[in-house]
Parts: sequence; structure tokens; C-alpha cells
Amino acid sequence: MSVLNKITEDIMIFAILLMDCPGTADLRVQVRPEHRAYLATKSEQMAFAGPLMSDDGKTVVGSLLAIDFPDRAAVEAWLKDEPFTKAGVYEKPVIHTFTNMWAQKAGFPPA
Repeated sequence: MSVLNKITEDIMIFAILLMDCPGTADLRVQVRPEHRAYLATKSEQMAFAGPLMSDDGKTVVGSLLAIDFPDRAAVEAWLKDEPFTKAGVYEKPVIHTFTNMWAQKAGFPPA
């Protein structure tokens, strides 16, 4: 077994699609500092995270997160306490396991 295979077999990345409920833009701005602090608790397990934008590139419509969790139950437990979830910003999440099969070359500017 290669070192890469050993490393990746111990990681389970979950891609989490979180669309905003209509009319929650102001609430999102208000709760954002708590949201960012909560995301920081997973910074060592985070593959990527950021807002989803409308075609105008200015309007936030949701979030996309990719985070290492031991299992789906852990994702759901973490999301239950997520500030945007608790405040009612997000609709029901869509959660899938994710395997990156392509070396990242473009698309992620420095955070």
C-alpha cells in the first residue's frame, strides 16, 4: 500500500451543500462572525469552504463546505450546532462523501 493510499483511507471528506432560505441575507450578515468562528473549529479538517454566489458574483445564495468527519452522524451533529443552521439561514443540507480524484490546479485563490 502506498503512503498516499494509507493517508486517504483514514480521511472521509464530506461535501456539504447548504442553500440559503429566501430572505435571509441580512440574517446571514448578522450571524457571519459566529459562523466563521464555528468553521474555525474544523480548520485542521477543512478541505475547502466558502459561499456560493449567484451569477452576478455579488449575491450569496448558500455555502459549500468540504470537511473531514469520521462519519455522516458526526456531520449531522456538527451541522445541528452550526450558527447559520441554528439561526435559520440554511435550508435542509445536502451531504455526500467526496473523493478528490484531480490535483487542484486552479480555482482556489488564497484564502
